[in-house]
Amino acid sequence: DYKSEFEKKGIWYEHRLIDDMVAQALKSEGGFLWACKNYDGDVQSDIIAQGYGSLGLMTSVLLTPDGKTMEAEAAHGTVTRHYREHQKGRETSTNPIASIFAWTRGLAHRAQLDNNNKLLKFSHNLEKACIDTVDIEGKLTKDLALTIHGKNLRREHYVTTNEFLDGVALTFKRIYNE
Repeated sequence: DYKSEFEKKGIWYEHRLIDDMVAQALKSEGGFLWACKNYDGDVQSDIIAQGYGSLGLMTSVLLTPDGKTMEAEAAHGTVTRHYREHQKGRETSTNPIASIFAWTRGLAHRAQLDNNNKLLKFSHNLEKACIDTVDIEGKLTKDLALTIHGKNLRREHYVTTNEFLDGVALTFKRIYNE
């Protein structure tokens, strides 16, 4: 049905079993869209996210066919272990990026529905602030620092959750004032 439209765009559909697709994902350099059933998607998205550094970087966005309703979430689930440590007054280094992006994606959708360019710019700038805090400022939460340092991870390689959020706030102010 869509074959001619796909060919015009240089794309194609190919059915593969999940085990074959997992192998393809691991050995390829990307460039494909992978549609999965619910359980397969849950499991494989976590594997792929970890391959790129952290579940703390993974968001999930669902959009209705009419484009009016959307749901955005941090796809990593809850961080109960970190919260229990926080309750005990202990230092935690929880990556908030996916949670922030869930909010910014929701705000950006609201901005598009309302034609609110100021809100859209805010949401884009907040995402950029998160990225720049990691890429330019070099502030890493423990999960990200672990991908770089592995077994050699030391406390000075990462910041706490609050230190990271403070870094995002400073970066956001810089971006906003540009």
